[in-house]
Amino acid sequence: MKIAIIGVGSVGSAVATAVKNTGLAHEIVLFDRDGIRARAAAEDLGHASAFSYDIKITAVSTYRPIKNSDVVIVAAGANQKPGETRMDLLHKNAEVISDIIPRVMANVDNKNVKIIIVTNPLDVMVMLAQKLSKLPANRVIGTGTMLDSARLKIILSRQLGVSTRSISSYVLGEHGDSSVVNWSSVYVGGIALDDFCKQAKISLPQTTRNTIEHRVKNAAYEIIQGRGATWDGIGAAVADLLYAIVHDEKRILTTSIVDGVGKNAVAMSLPRIIGVNGVSMNLRPKMNSAESNALRKSAKIIRKNFDLL
Repeated sequence: MKIAIIGVGSVGSAVATAVKNTGLAHEIVLFDRDGIRARAAAEDLGHASAFSYDIKITAVSTYRPIKNSDVVIVAAGANQKPGETRMDLLHKNAEVISDIIPRVMANVDNKNVKIIIVTNPLDVMVMLAQKLSKLPANRVIGTGTMLDSARLKIILSRQLGVSTRSISSYVLGEHGDSSVVNWSSVYVGGIALDDFCKQAKISLPQTTRNTIEHRVKNAAYEIIQGRGATWDGIGAAVADLLYAIVHDEKRILTTSIVDGVGKNAVAMSLPRIIGVNGVSMNLRPKMNSAESNALRKSAKIIRKNFDLL
């Protein structure tokens, strides 16, 4: 499998490392407008590959070498700075995506390629990339709330004293401030959350749940404050998504793709079945009325920001 990664800043480099560590690729092409940075990243990753998998790693500053890539991962664009929201990046990163996608599409097979979007504001960039690429929506996939859902799972694991592997939980909607914690669909070992808490004699009142939601939604801001950017988590999320695609796992992940038509079209995260052709099915989890209303509000926010472009 040939994989192209567009943008090798801190996020793109972390994505490249995570992808390399899966062993799925026989070739990784690292594109960056800064050719020196691209070559340095390729050299460093190439040295690391001596300890894991034999992979051809190429640095490029033009798009032609991405030809025949099976998957293109777009990680280019400005990152959040302390005090910024993802939406503060809207116009500057829309310019980046608008430049990249036509150049990518001129050099790949539009019948087979899958595009993974990492650039923020994620959901709006997915909408823009799908529009510009003219690819079917199921093959332009944003990592969406995969990382948000992972953060929720980690916090619940610590709170409940069980492995993350025994917890099924989703964050829905925007990968951003309007995301929705789907409490109604949280299961622990196949047992509904409230029933599990009764059996385990664990108290999880609304005040605690509110705190958990706050921690999930603000995790990125705290990490950015401490280290300048988030990259390890999103790198792992991309690698996990890629693994599900390559192995045709039919695994359910909270990815973001465009759903709907015309003015009703919006990209946001829902549980989706992921396989070799990208997304094969959208799922609607159990939600209470408050969660449903919050999800609709999140969708309106995403659509409104897309319309600003």
